[in-house]
Amino acid sequence: MSVSSRRQAASGSPYPLRAWWSQRTPAAGAAVMATGIVSIGLRLTGYELLSRIWLVAACAGWLGLAAEFALRLLTDRPRWEAEAATPGALTSVAATTVLGARFVLLGWTTLAEALLALAAVLWPVLTVTVIGHWKPRMPGAVFLACVATQGLAVLAAVLAGTLATAWLAHTALVLFALGLLLYGIALARFDLRQVWEGPGDHWIAGGALAISALAGAKLLAADSARLYLWNDDDRGVLRFLTVALLILDLVWYVLLAVAEVVRPRLTYDTRRWATVFPLGMTAAATLSVAAAVDVPWLKELGEALLWIAVAAWLAVAAGAAASARYALTSTAPR
Repeated sequence: MSVSSRRQAASGSPYPLRAWWSQRTPAAGAAVMATGIVSIGLRLTGYELLSRIWLVAACAGWLGLAAEFALRLLTDRPRWEAEAATPGALTSVAATTVLGARFVLLGWTTLAEALLALAAVLWPVLTVTVIGHWKPRMPGAVFLACVATQGLAVLAAVLAGTLATAWLAHTALVLFALGLLLYGIALARFDLRQVWEGPGDHWIAGGALAISALAGAKLLAADSARLYLWNDDDRGVLRFLTVALLILDLVWYVLLAVAEVVRPRLTYDTRRWATVFPLGMTAAATLSVAAAVDVPWLKELGEALLWIAVAAWLAVAAGAAASARYALTSTAPR
């Protein structure tokens, strides 16, 4: 669909649903990320039925966005190239890895491997393109380079432990280290004023640390007598880094929560899904670190954080539904 066709569609298309959907930006992938990680958190706490309901929603969103991604690539290449240069494009990689990690928990390793391969193909192209367009004073979406990289590390580590594949674990370790490097570079580009002014994606500053902690926990969990991936020194360093990353994430969590209370931003914005994702990821990371380093009380904290993420998901979903309803009625032919 050309630009002129989309404008015509938005102004009075006989297909208002298609017109509304075609206006989705790459940042909409954060909704899939948020839904997928909430599903994982519910699975880790034993709420399997609820987890599967969230998983179905995540799969539906992923399929819809994947179809739109392919359609734009084939029919509107200029728009696809422009959007591929935005940080939000990396949500496609992160969302794919989150779904893959959830499928491993279901035992669907072949599907998870396919998603890992797809994410691995997209990751270098989109990461290089996005980083090439970084500027000073970026919004929180700048941390998506770290999130996408650590998403690959998480999925590779989970599959390594499940399939007893050492090279996958070692690849995950390299990605883990690269993700930390990218976080540091992104932090130097992040506009700290976003903490008080950001519309939602500023939470990724903490969420990137959460998924880094999760990657560390999964690397620790991947080790076994069969693989013997890490010696005592390696394991000690991994354990220290994982716990440190979780602590830093929780510090960000508190700081960002206080900023939200002091300066509320209650108007719905698509980027609010990028708030839900860090909330859910912090919960999942806390639960996973609790198991990986054997600190039982962290599990209770993780469960509490999970229900905060579920509440935030429901609130943002209600805002998204209201926004969609308004958009559909306003673009319907008169």
